[in-house]
Amino acid sequence: MSVPVVNVILNLSSGPSTAQTMILDTGQLDINVLGDAVAIIVDVSDVVDSLQIQRGRNPNSDVFQAGTLTLRIVDQNGDFNPLNSLGPYFGNLDVMRKVQVTATYTDTVTLISTTYDIYSGFIYSYATTTPKNVGEVVYTTITAIDGMSILNTAQISTVAGSGVQLSGARINAILDDISWPNSMRDIDAGLQTLSADSGTARTALSACQLATASEFGSFYAAANGSFTFQDRTVTIQSVANTPVVFNDDGTDIPYFNAFWTLNAQLVFNEANISIVGGAVQTASDAASISSYFLQSYNAQNLLMTTDADALNYAQALVASRANTTVRCDYLVLDLYYPNYNDGIIAAMELDFFDNVTITTTQPGASTLTKTLQVFGVAYDIGPQKFKVTFTTLEPMLDGFLLDDAIYGTLDTTTNVLSY
Repeated sequence: MSVPVVNVILNLSSGPSTAQTMILDTGQLDINVLGDAVAIIVDVSDVVDSLQIQRGRNPNSDVFQAGTLTLRIVDQNGDFNPLNSLGPYFGNLDVMRKVQVTATYTDTVTLISTTYDIYSGFIYSYATTTPKNVGEVVYTTITAIDGMSILNTAQISTVAGSGVQLSGARINAILDDISWPNSMRDIDAGLQTLSADSGTARTALSACQLATASEFGSFYAAANGSFTFQDRTVTIQSVANTPVVFNDDGTDIPYFNAFWTLNAQLVFNEANISIVGGAVQTASDAASISSYFLQSYNAQNLLMTTDADALNYAQALVASRANTTVRCDYLVLDLYYPNYNDGIIAAMELDFFDNVTITTTQPGASTLTKTLQVFGVAYDIGPQKFKVTFTTLEPMLDGFLLDDAIYGTLDTTTNVLSY
């Protein structure tokens, strides 16, 4: 059984600082751009020993974190040692150069080959190991960060064109301020009207995350490197999407491991929310407090324009988080599993907010079954190893929310969100 073929491209040219560069006759039009020095766009796929990738959301803070890549290259000639003056890339092995990782797989049923983006980011460091004994393998390990880390080091203050506006317009205004290209954005318009930007000094990332929290949406760097902002319509309606089904009984898609847990980590039965200059709005669930003690969530100085908006936010959060149940925190797929075509396709296609149903057989002829959403993706790839781990969680917002003009009501028959 073949596994996806991993391709790793380093763009060592001095091309665009953000958009991922493509080699002529490859890449995606309107997404990638031609570099100014194609001769130093390097395909290192044949010398990659192993790589690890992590992308996903922190469930405690409800924010997506920077995606990371660790890439170990067999470097017997010292080609990727930045201090090797005789190396072919000497003078070009600098930090913040672009790196792209894709995986190509041929469906054994349709025989159609598809190339999937699994990481796009920027080189953060090179580390070369020099073995003590002659003849041992020399490795250079490259670590990379994605655009979320770039936003976290970009200091901003006044954001042009950021008066009273919808959340998507605010995100775009912040990205404009740091000159992030339009071709590397996937930004929803948003539903929440935000107050004018404060103009205070902070990072571009914190500004985007504040606007996102005020929307109750999501903001992250996608696997292709584009910044993605999804408003709460996506957050809510995604709950009704058809799940990919995994189990360990020989039907549907098998898996390598599933980690089940029951804990109080994500329980919030009281929410205290305020807007800039507004009074704190509180929502609570008495039954949950009597079961789990008081578990408070606090968010102050959000950017909604009215106290009523803040109260809706608080009520929506408590409605989704007041109770807990058994869930599967991690689902691990081993792509070397025999006859694993469906599993490989799922491993390549599943991403944030996709639904999965997981069933695990337990002693005593019982089972654990849960439908959850993907909020993290990790790859561990090496010689004869290709494992994909999905972090799975309850939805950020459940589809049984409020009957009001702010958060809307999901019709579970038609899957339409009305306001």
